[in-house]
Amino acid sequence: MFVGSVKDIEEIKFVGPGVVNAFKKSLIGPGEGWEGWVMRLITLRDRGCSPRHAHPWPHINYILEGSGVLFIEGKDNTLEAGSIAYVPSNAEHQFASSSDQDLVFICIVPEEGDK
Repeated sequence: MFVGSVKDIEEIKFVGPGVVNAFKKSLIGPGEGWEGWVMRLITLRDRGCSPRHAHPWPHINYILEGSGVLFIEGKDNTLEAGSIAYVPSNAEHQFASSSDQDLVFICIVPEEGDK
């Protein structure tokens, strides 16, 4: 069992080519007893974005606040609070904030996707 608070979890800045103002908190994963999966809180600040990329694991996403775009399979998809998205394995994708307000979302990936 694990009970905690988001405010007590360290925020880590993503770094790398194509990453802009992107941060994560790994909320629940193997360290908290959920073997094989990780639930993360992703924040894209001030028109931040992930790089356009693909990898061999899926994402499950739920948008908590803000607005933005998910580029996937050659198409831009509008995101807002309450949006949900499934990004399949090996699909080229990119998350981007569309304003100076934070785009905040839950992202669940297999454990290897949180390294």
